[in-house]
Amino acid sequence: MSTYLDRILDAHRAVAARDDRPFADLYEQACGTGVARGFRNSLAKVDPKVDGIAVISEVKRRSPSKGDLFAGLDPATVAQQYSAGGASCLSVLTDEDFFGGSVEDLHAARSACALPVLRKDFTVSERDVLDARIMGADCVLLIAAALEPQELAQFHSLAVEVGLDVLVEVHDEPELEVALEVGATLVGVNQRDLVTFNVDHERALRMGGVMPSDVVAVAESGIRNRSDALALTEAGYHAILVGESLVTSGNPEHAVADLRGHR
Repeated sequence: MSTYLDRILDAHRAVAARDDRPFADLYEQACGTGVARGFRNSLAKVDPKVDGIAVISEVKRRSPSKGDLFAGLDPATVAQQYSAGGASCLSVLTDEDFFGGSVEDLHAARSACALPVLRKDFTVSERDVLDARIMGADCVLLIAAALEPQELAQFHSLAVEVGLDVLVEVHDEPELEVALEVGATLVGVNQRDLVTFNVDHERALRMGGVMPSDVVAVAESGIRNRSDALALTEAGYHAILVGESLVTSGNPEHAVADLRGHR
């Protein structure tokens, strides 16, 4: 039976297979892009137990499982609200077909504030990696479950080469091992199962205990409130990536501050 992840990856791989833009030209463009803002460093400098856990606030219009979350979202306004609330970084969905995002959303959000930005998308080719840097992203997402180990290694190396930070997303201990083998120093644990889209809070709590000390650990998905943020802080996470509960909160600035314990 086809899953959400299967359908999304099939669509992205089909687009990648038709992409015949010269690699050398894209590489030159990516290398010529200005200095990135330092996504990992922005998270690493926060002491979660003193300052409150770092928050990567997501610009997210919709999801495949829930439909519209904030269809009329203005990315620039939301980015400014996130920044005012104390977010350390932004995550911006650029997948159009399944999440309603766009490259334009990333441009607008990044231009509206000084926060580093993650391109949140399904990276399935080297050209996807280069596109992330060309469009102005400071970090790219690589999902271990969506890539063969050699693809993960290849894309991670290329991203670092062109100046991007890399958030490698994992779901369990075997995927964490693969991430560490390719040199990942920024690792996200997705609490959402990409097959069923159900959230398992125990997964992140368990995985927090096996993260090496030199890795910046991020908990992703299904984070609802300050209580969740505190539990993840105690589990050893440096940061949380939060989208749905922020964009549906009615006040993104206060929602970010609440997660960090600053209100």
